[in-house]
Amino acid sequence: MFSPPNILAKENRGLLLDIVVFVLNIVLMRWLTGYFLQLVHLANGDERLAQFMLTGMCLSMWILPAAGAVMKRWHFHQRLKEEEKKVDWEDGAAGCLFNPIFYFCLNLVLMSAIVAGLGTFLFGNQVSNNGAIFVPLIFFGLFCTIAQTYLIYRYFSVPNKAPRSEFLRHSESELLGDICIFVNMILFQIIWNTLTFAGLGRPSGVLEFLGRLFFLCFLAMLIYFPPRMFYLYEDINRGRTWAMMFLANSPVIFRVLIGTKEW
Repeated sequence: MFSPPNILAKENRGLLLDIVVFVLNIVLMRWLTGYFLQLVHLANGDERLAQFMLTGMCLSMWILPAAGAVMKRWHFHQRLKEEEKKVDWEDGAAGCLFNPIFYFCLNLVLMSAIVAGLGTFLFGNQVSNNGAIFVPLIFFGLFCTIAQTYLIYRYFSVPNKAPRSEFLRHSESELLGDICIFVNMILFQIIWNTLTFAGLGRPSGVLEFLGRLFFLCFLAMLIYFPPRMFYLYEDINRGRTWAMMFLANSPVIFRVLIGTKEW
């Protein structure tokens, strides 16, 4: 007989994340996104507090996945070892998705936003015209992005020994790592939901409808994959996983497909 999966089990954290995102996209995310767009408007009007908050949001999206990877790595591989599981995704599409170049390029975009926002907040609007400040900021951002990508992809390699930190060996660190990943996903979903405020009308025909659908599915994967990949690493070969990922993004896809003016 079919029995529903235990969504609270550690091996089903990805499933739990998909369900949480689906519910939030229905009941809460547009409200959060509305406040985010107001914040962007204030930041464009040189409101210092708004600029600081947006920079903090970008910085959080950069720090949270690395923190989650560090805190979960030992526990994740210990569980796989105890369950005698071996993850094999190097070949085919999975190998392309988990290529660090993909994640590195995405984080360069995020780091550019952080450098621009932090530089403007600390040194004023003329920071881009001051090479003595702007160039070191760029190189510092590049170095930090390389370090962050290394910490994240180190999560997928089996540790040779237990971490030195006692905290990282306790179960609380894994729970805190999961919280970091969930919060990071929510921040990405706020960005994703800005499409529902685009003011698009209904599709003019079948071709436009199919074009929107293709573009939205591609964009959904691009935005959803990075914060989801820590769990996708283990369940990428399950058909249920891809169905739930689509379901999680379906409220936004549906709203944009039928026209955002309706909302």
